[in-house]
Amino acid sequence: MLSRLNVVKTHRLTAPISVLALTISLAACGGQQASDNTTPSGTATDATASSPGKLDLGGNVSLTGAGASFPAPLYASWFNDLNKKYPNLQVNYQSVGSGAGVEQFLKGTVDFGASDVAMKDEEIQKVPQDKGVLLLPMTAGSIVLSYNLPEVSELKLPRAVYSDILLGNIKSWNDPKIAAANPGVNLPNQPITVVHRSDGSGTTGVFTKHLSAINPTWKSKVGEGKTVNWPVGVGAKGNEGVTAQIQQTQGSIGYVEYGYAKQNKLKFAALENQSGKFIVPSEESAAKTLEAVTLPENLRAFIADPEGAESYPIVTYTWILAYKKYPDAAKGKAVEAMIEYGLTEGQKIAPELGYVALPANVVAKVAAAADQINPDYKISVTGSGNSASK
Repeated sequence: MLSRLNVVKTHRLTAPISVLALTISLAACGGQQASDNTTPSGTATDATASSPGKLDLGGNVSLTGAGASFPAPLYASWFNDLNKKYPNLQVNYQSVGSGAGVEQFLKGTVDFGASDVAMKDEEIQKVPQDKGVLLLPMTAGSIVLSYNLPEVSELKLPRAVYSDILLGNIKSWNDPKIAAANPGVNLPNQPITVVHRSDGSGTTGVFTKHLSAINPTWKSKVGEGKTVNWPVGVGAKGNEGVTAQIQQTQGSIGYVEYGYAKQNKLKFAALENQSGKFIVPSEESAAKTLEAVTLPENLRAFIADPEGAESYPIVTYTWILAYKKYPDAAKGKAVEAMIEYGLTEGQKIAPELGYVALPANVVAKVAAAADQINPDYKISVTGSGNSASK
């Protein structure tokens, strides 16, 4: 039987995320289920389930999903625990990057996709009309600039500086522009190695949207997207690959999801936000960013350069892409159960892995959207979400 997975919770993490194979098959855990019929406060149950261990799907159901590596450690935990709650439901998720996830979803080769960038209108139009699509934000987190400088414990990077590093205009760690923002720090006379994603990536989409918003030269020369032509640097696949490359390369800097950096003990820089303040990435500073953003009714939000004096500047929601209609009713019900679990019990462990618990009003919006998938399942999210972020 699959164990709890070494990355699923901070206090049980014994292996680096960068080496985790995030293709999750949970069928072997099917022998476990909850032994009591009580539901913890705030935990959702559905109209068909009399206890947390029961979900009437008419038999065993397996869901397949693929996409973003950004939320993969969190999804690993959710889907493992979901199978323990409902032994007749297993979820297999492949961390292949947002670009590949959207592509597989459009082709119909998976039951759900996952992306760190909400689908654009032209992508939504490619979804078969008899299926439709729901964009469901499930968690959020920061994208950080991690670096490998053994003698530098703290680093501040102004907006103009980190964008110029990524453009290749600043080539050495002891450049006067970096030194000016870090008085008293012994910066080495060492070349900077930029590490970036080599695959189609929602993390790249979010990161390059931010760079385009703060630097006109970046916008005109490189632009934004899941894939771009990087001016400098070396590529690696997935957040896992970039994390590993930074660990192995002294003098490197690269962008990764906060949870990967935190769990792998990478150093990361404080970045200057729109208000001119240097903000250290954390669950709290990411939550401040979300507070400054209004999520529209269609649940698509593109956070390029958030306002707010305490906001960390690079934060994104990450979405599960689900069909509005599933020809297989049992799969539709299973998808709703999966979404419900993520919105309720799943939110409670998000901060442990470096993600942000969704504000309660966002949880309610996502639940209402997902509840249209199957008329026989009623999602309940009472008491869920980050009430402090309403």
